[in-house]
Amino acid sequence: MHTKQIVFIMLSTIICMSAANLDPSFQLTQGQKELDLTNSTKSIDKEELFQPDSKPYNLTYGEWTAKWWQWAYSLPKAVNPAYDDTGKYCSENQQGPVWFFPGTYGKSVIRECAVPIGKAILLPILNSECSFAEFPELQTVNELRMCAKAFQDQVTQLHFSMDVQDLSEIELEKYRIQSPAFNFTLPDDNILDLPENTTTSAVSDGNWVFLKPLSLGRHEISFRGNINSTITTNHASTESFAFPSGWNYSTTYELVIR
Repeated sequence: MHTKQIVFIMLSTIICMSAANLDPSFQLTQGQKELDLTNSTKSIDKEELFQPDSKPYNLTYGEWTAKWWQWAYSLPKAVNPAYDDTGKYCSENQQGPVWFFPGTYGKSVIRECAVPIGKAILLPILNSECSFAEFPELQTVNELRMCAKAFQDQVTQLHFSMDVQDLSEIELEKYRIQSPAFNFTLPDDNILDLPENTTTSAVSDGNWVFLKPLSLGRHEISFRGNINSTITTNHASTESFAFPSGWNYSTTYELVIR
């Protein structure tokens, strides 16, 4: 090594050491970086999640995803948590042992929500749904299944974290669930902009996270997926509640379990 190189390395080391000694924030910044790096490598314990082959509260995972859609479609747009920037409507029509959380449309949001102790939480990172009302050209449940699958196949880059712990994309792919056929009825001012009291059959497909009841106190949940625009479907796609397009933004829930 040349003498000039050695001198340069020594001077660089001295400057860094001096900065650390003279500026306390320098040490804090370095320590914080190490802390963030450590946290980013932590993984969520799968014991905190209901598994795809499980039957939480005597229903299959797929049956619970159908209930999520029925809940979401039962709420008028004015009070629908999916279009709520703050979380003030997060408790709307939440019944039974499982609370349902939606993502966000068109922009990232941070929602605050108080959840009773003992409640499980079901949420989609991104999901898709096809019904006879939305696609009158479809004639069979099998065609609904293929339709929902085609839209969900566009989803990529899955992310979920809870309390600064991540669930890897490889793990998240294991929680892609297609529902059995189910029915829903739409209220006035519904989020599909279809006539009031429309009743139809549907099938959904999605990447889900189903959390077992959380401990008392504060928790933070964050999730997001993306869309591969190079994958196309045979169905006319608009940005709707039923499709993943437009919902590929970060959703964060600041929870208080009490």
